[in-house]
Amino acid sequence: MAQLWGGRFTKETDQAVYDFNASITFDKRLIRQDIAGSQAHVKMLAKQGILTEEEARKIDEELEAILGDVLSGRLEITGQYEDVHSFVEANLIRRIGDVGKKLHTGRSRNDQVALDMRLYIREQVDETDAGLKKLLQVILGTMEENLETYMPGFTHLQKAQPTTLAHHYGAYFEMFKRDRQRMADIRKRMNYCPLGAGAMAGTTYPLDREYTAQLLGFDGPTLNSMDSVSDRDYLIEFLAALSTVMMHLSRFCEEIILWNSNEYQFVEIDDTFSTGSSIMPQKKNPDIAELVRGKTGRVYGALMSLLTTMKGIPLAYNKDMQEDKEVSFDAIDTVTSCLSLFTGMLETMKFHKDRMAASAMNGFTNATDAADYLVGKGVPFRDAHGIVGRLVLYCIEQGTSIEKLSLEELQGISDKFQEDIYDAVSLKTCVEKRLTIGAPGREAMEKVIALHHRYLDGES
Repeated sequence: MAQLWGGRFTKETDQAVYDFNASITFDKRLIRQDIAGSQAHVKMLAKQGILTEEEARKIDEELEAILGDVLSGRLEITGQYEDVHSFVEANLIRRIGDVGKKLHTGRSRNDQVALDMRLYIREQVDETDAGLKKLLQVILGTMEENLETYMPGFTHLQKAQPTTLAHHYGAYFEMFKRDRQRMADIRKRMNYCPLGAGAMAGTTYPLDREYTAQLLGFDGPTLNSMDSVSDRDYLIEFLAALSTVMMHLSRFCEEIILWNSNEYQFVEIDDTFSTGSSIMPQKKNPDIAELVRGKTGRVYGALMSLLTTMKGIPLAYNKDMQEDKEVSFDAIDTVTSCLSLFTGMLETMKFHKDRMAASAMNGFTNATDAADYLVGKGVPFRDAHGIVGRLVLYCIEQGTSIEKLSLEELQGISDKFQEDIYDAVSLKTCVEKRLTIGAPGREAMEKVIALHHRYLDGES
């Protein structure tokens, strides 16, 4: 078909060049945004007297009809069109004739595609935020139910101090909460309308850019036409934020994979989120967690791809920028599916609480509390540290744990140990006496959980 820009050319574009240049195979997902932008543009043109009210009404109605036909399957977006913008305009002209040719007045494909991507990414920011909020609700529900589910906390992947499942999950609540805050920051910064910037230097038509921005839900128009058509910062920020979401998901998945192993047996992943082996009948594999972990690199790749594409581009618009879409669409689809599946896996996962508590007791996670006990008996901390170190070494040699030693054995290492040592090093005591805000003690955790509820309810 003849191109919308073909007037200056005397030869048809080589088919290989046309195919290489075309973006219709991937930018067709912007059809809703392209129609919405065109409808706002037409309303503004009529308001400014550039089009008559009747012309604007006719174009607006037919744009709505084209969208309806596409969504219903009556009209197919095919490769005969260069891009989604050409598809819409060509079909509009075919249906209503010369009036349709007025749609593009005061507009370039450069500011048009800039608008479409902003509208699309703004919507995706909102959808990602909604997915994160749902995940936070699941995490918070698990926290409330497990204030006394004791487990080992780790540093260097070595058992460190006892904590609770609620406290452990609370760390991820903070991570995904920050992810939501990043979404809000991105949305606020990107919410300015580039339509009306033209190809790169505005237009001679008396456009009302403030009105167009208002119609499309933006906070106002962009303030430099060259930056308007060449800015992809908001997209880079979004991909960076998605990469951080995936990093958090991947860390959580790694822990679930460990917890699900035969060596840990802290959790059991529901059958609906697991797979088996084609040769080993006993296997139940944490494939969803592994795939989420694996797909993190895919999203990182999209971010690096766009950063690399943009690093050497002079002002203003260049065709290189067309490369922003495929990698971004893939990253968005990946994060959307990972968030949804991970949330479902988390919601259906079961915990082996006795196994978690036993692991905490068998790993000397109460050693610090034993040292604190001696400090309470007047022993300087550095000396207490050495005493408990010898105590742990003795337990290792005897194949036992601190709380299983007799008082006679304990006093053989230090006469400061009394009968109350057993209560002092119990999991419950070790956790419950940690009451500073942010610590795993029940009182501290209940305050934090109340704050989290207020946050999710929009009160803070």
